[in-house]
Amino acid sequence: MAESKGALIAKSVQKHAGRAKEKLLQNLGKVDRTLDDIFEEHLQNFNRQHQQAVRLQKEFNNYIRCIRAVQTASKSLMEAITEVYESSWSGHDLLYVQAQNMEMLWQDFSHKLGDQVLIPLNTYTNQFPEVRKKVEKRGRKLVDYDSQRHSFQNLQANAAKRRDDVKITRGREQLEEAKRTYEVLNSELHDELPALFDSRVLFYVNNLQTLFSAEQLFHFESSKVFAELEAITDKLATESQRGSYKKTPNNIIKTNVNSLNGNAPASPTNTVQTPPSPPSRSSPARSTPSPRSLASPTDELQASEETQPTEKLQASEERQPNDPPAVNGHATDKQVSKEDKKVEELYDIPVGPTTPETVNNNVEEKRQDDGKDKVDSKETDSEVPKSDEVYDIPVGATLAGLPAGTLYRVRATYRYTREDSDELSFEVGDVIRVVEYDDPEEQEEGWLMGIKESTNEKGMFPANFTRPI
Repeated sequence: MAESKGALIAKSVQKHAGRAKEKLLQNLGKVDRTLDDIFEEHLQNFNRQHQQAVRLQKEFNNYIRCIRAVQTASKSLMEAITEVYESSWSGHDLLYVQAQNMEMLWQDFSHKLGDQVLIPLNTYTNQFPEVRKKVEKRGRKLVDYDSQRHSFQNLQANAAKRRDDVKITRGREQLEEAKRTYEVLNSELHDELPALFDSRVLFYVNNLQTLFSAEQLFHFESSKVFAELEAITDKLATESQRGSYKKTPNNIIKTNVNSLNGNAPASPTNTVQTPPSPPSRSSPARSTPSPRSLASPTDELQASEETQPTEKLQASEERQPNDPPAVNGHATDKQVSKEDKKVEELYDIPVGPTTPETVNNNVEEKRQDDGKDKVDSKETDSEVPKSDEVYDIPVGATLAGLPAGTLYRVRATYRYTREDSDELSFEVGDVIRVVEYDDPEEQEEGWLMGIKESTNEKGMFPANFTRPI
């Protein structure tokens, strides 16, 4: 085994030495060289095609790296813009949606360039090294053929003097074998090189069309996104010029209309300070309000006023020491005007010259009208309030087209991570369907029960981390 391996090494060294000697003699012009002009032309085309493909592959790899870097930079920029664009400004939700659309466009564009352009280009370029090895092998076999040809010619010249037919026969066999090996490779390359060169047209057409189409679609769709973003900022500029966004000190919080009625605290969109803190859950569950607690501040104000009209009217009818006496049993104009003014201050209604009887009639009529809006005093504290009394529907919430059991929808304006197993975690922009509590007694002040639409998770969440949609 060792001898056969050594023999192979010796034979390989002999071949390399013979080829080197043959090339040296050819370069010096002492021996001729087999020429194939057609193959040389094919070889030149192959070399140029290979160089161009390698350069295109290199530049496109660099281009995709830059695209992915811009994609990352674009995402960071849009996140910063979304953070700067305050939630109370016009179009905040639309701007967030367009930022998400822009990120999706970048992802789709990057995937198309990698999967549909770069991978086919790599496959196309990988075939050149294999063909290159075959061309180099054909060159070695050509040198072997020329070397055998020259050796046989020298053998024939010497054999004429020595008449050594055995060496001539052996030399002819070696020459024919070398010629046959060379011609097989040469014939294959005569077919493969032109076919490979011609294939470049169809490949580049398909590859470049895919590239240009992906570029065109990306820039077209991204231009629409930026047009929408421009429209959002234009609207904000218009409203700002009209004075819709006046500078408010950081320690002043805008009043929510619902807070006047004892409802849930204002959402983050109605406040200047951000981010908010979730309401404390240490307080007991919301108890059933009594009929007295359901009365609005306006009802309480009216109730307090109703206990005083008789005293005020009696005081208004008493003559002051400095008032002039009545003429023929009737009040003077000065006395009538004083009484009218006091009645107007109490009931905000226009009156003429009145008597206590007419004023009492007006008071009774107003009392009957106000009584229609009050809670029935016969209701007990144990009665459960209606759904719309427990679950206040915020102003601006859309009620049409909601799934069954949904009171309204809200969108998260801040990220919240749950602190208990019965709470709901969400990210900025998540949409949540507000639903009723399974047990109304479990409701807590400032907390809502909801289902996150993306995962169908159900749990409690702070109302001031969301805004109605």
